[in-house]
Amino acid sequence: MQSLWMLFATFMFSIMGVCVKLASETYSVAEIIMYRGAIGVLFIYILILQRGGTLRTRLIWAHLWRCAVGTTALWLWFIAIGLLPLATAMTLNYMAPIWISGILFFIAWRNGSRRFEWGLVTAIVASFIGVTLLLRPAIHQDQLLGGMIGVCSGFLSALAYLQVRHLGQQGEPESRVVFYFSLTGLLAGLGGTLFGTGVDGAPTHLMRSHTAYGLSLLLGIGVLAALAQIAMTRAYRLGNTLVTANLQYTGIVFSSLWGVLIWSDILGLFGWSGIAIILVSGLVATFYNIRNTRPSKKAPPPDPIASEL
Repeated sequence: MQSLWMLFATFMFSIMGVCVKLASETYSVAEIIMYRGAIGVLFIYILILQRGGTLRTRLIWAHLWRCAVGTTALWLWFIAIGLLPLATAMTLNYMAPIWISGILFFIAWRNGSRRFEWGLVTAIVASFIGVTLLLRPAIHQDQLLGGMIGVCSGFLSALAYLQVRHLGQQGEPESRVVFYFSLTGLLAGLGGTLFGTGVDGAPTHLMRSHTAYGLSLLLGIGVLAALAQIAMTRAYRLGNTLVTANLQYTGIVFSSLWGVLIWSDILGLFGWSGIAIILVSGLVATFYNIRNTRPSKKAPPPDPIASEL
């Protein structure tokens, strides 16, 4: 099913996260975002040319909304990482599927729909419990500002994902959606690089000397982000929104495993229990959706978009 594209996306994002962690020892956040956007723009543009596509769109305002919300969510997430323990910041960002289920519930309630998928929402809540067990976050009194920023990041991420879904429903190809988001990231990162500071606190500039190691990390970040964005966009465009959102939690599983393999992180009993809950809830949500959207012999195949509400 199409929602499984999210598994590929989260795996690519997890590898990208490894590259970002390694690159952050040399480059500032703004520089990483800038180079990620630049490589993504070039990669996607070549892909569009090869497919004979075009960048022309009749949904420019929808793209601007998606790019503005998505880029703001990304920046807020990085700010939260600086103000909070990493586990707490990641947990708050992974509240996006909870926000998505809440938004869809409100839409279903407003429209008087009786097909709101409580089983999938339960799976999403279970996944978030698994994330909490895995990361065991904590917010102290002096971290309330960072916590609020992290919550806002997760909420804006949910809006961005739903806008991706909307663009897909309107017929926008994945490559075009990702291109404009990458372009926005390039411009935002460029502004931060010109007027921000580096990891050493000194002003950054565009003429930084690079090493082969640093360039390989930046190249990997850009290409992996582009591939992951395309897969994620396809999952939200063609798959069930709540199943896709729930499968997004697998990203923290992949990232945790990379931490064990590369940095010898120790998960412990709670960590492995959280991973098990995330995986089981993802499987339950997937099979639940397959069972409820399987077409009957007499009736035409159900509209996957209409079946979400």
